[in-house]
Amino acid sequence: MTVEQTEPGSLDRLRARHGWLDHLIRAFLHFRACNGNLFAAGLTYYTLIALFPLLMIAFAVGGFALSRRPELVDAIDDRTRSWVSPELGQQLVTLMNSAISAHTSVGVIGLVFAAWMGQTWMYRLREALCRIWGHQADSLGFARTIASDLAAVLGTFAVVVSTMTLAALAHAEPLKMVLNLLGIPELSAFHWAFRTISVVISFLVSWVVFSWVIVRLPRESVGVATSMRAGLMAAAGFELFKLVGSLYLRVVLRSVAGATFGPLLGLLVFAYVTWVLVLYCTAWAATAPGAA
Repeated sequence: MTVEQTEPGSLDRLRARHGWLDHLIRAFLHFRACNGNLFAAGLTYYTLIALFPLLMIAFAVGGFALSRRPELVDAIDDRTRSWVSPELGQQLVTLMNSAISAHTSVGVIGLVFAAWMGQTWMYRLREALCRIWGHQADSLGFARTIASDLAAVLGTFAVVVSTMTLAALAHAEPLKMVLNLLGIPELSAFHWAFRTISVVISFLVSWVVFSWVIVRLPRESVGVATSMRAGLMAAAGFELFKLVGSLYLRVVLRSVAGATFGPLLGLLVFAYVTWVLVLYCTAWAATAPGAA
């Protein structure tokens, strides 16, 4: 009895002809087999929840600053009373003054909550990365895992803040201010140069952040060169997605319903797509020939 051999399909022929396409498809299959979409959805949830303690800390810092500037508080009180009715204005002023006086307790609660949610967020992120890399998720023990995750949160926060600060300084307005301080006249040619520098710096910042996540956050060592290429691919996709997202917000915010729900939906989609990019590019690195 002979076994009938089927001819390879067009996609199989393209995969056999182009190694890069075969690698992309293998990465997608590996990403799907590791429940990458499920991990991305979970990370989106934890990312949004982790924003609340950060807002509490920011609120506490603002309250601390205002508590040292009573003249600024008086100016805000007067402006608030001028915007609304006297009864509502007095209620808002009382509420604001109570919040400013409680900045210490809000800051302490925010720090505790931020440490808890930060460790939980990092644990889930490392769990997803370890699943895709094929590593053991919990290899250090309970106490050492928590300490390692908290250290990773601080390291990631430092990398993100430093790179974002560099990106902000590379934007057009800060560069124009530097030129004005140096007495260099603003020319139209500089405008395009500033825009080009801003785009390049933004891309490099994204590359550094994504490469840090893919290379440094797994609990076991991985191939640095391959992971850096994966971070480069993630940065390119992220910058393209930011461009599409900015166009989305311009269209959505034109309507009342879009202005109400558009930013929230945009934030959800932004977080989810970002984590899908990170995990898929990690799968690309994990399926590369000779990946560690």
